[in-house]
Amino acid sequence: MNTFPTFQEPAGLRVTVDRVIYLRTAQTSEDRPHCFGYFITIHNDTESAVTVKARKWVVTEGEGRVTAVEGAGVVGQTPTIEPGESFSYNSFHLLTDLRGVAEGSYLGIDAAGQRVLTRIPRFEMTVPSEGAE
Repeated sequence: MNTFPTFQEPAGLRVTVDRVIYLRTAQTSEDRPHCFGYFITIHNDTESAVTVKARKWVVTEGEGRVTAVEGAGVVGQTPTIEPGESFSYNSFHLLTDLRGVAEGSYLGIDAAGQRVLTRIPRFEMTVPSEGAE
């Protein structure tokens, strides 16, 4: 018996990773000294409004350490994205290692009450060598 909810993956609901930058001067903790800012856009090219209810990130660092980050909404919001519109935001990941990759998904609900999911494409984060940026 499957007790997990099912999610549709509408073809017109998609995510782009618009930019990833290393924030060399960000104040971080000693155990996670590397800060990467990322800029994301969620595009709704479906025929139904979609409300983003949750997110899940999986960050894998260079040494194989995996961190899962889950939570309600996105950047403190639960945006409703109308057909033909998009929602853009930026946030950050903190890493221990000099490199890592991030990927994940957004979970939401459409105007008909159907659970929907769209995947966050995998992107790399690598600390640039000194003098490069």
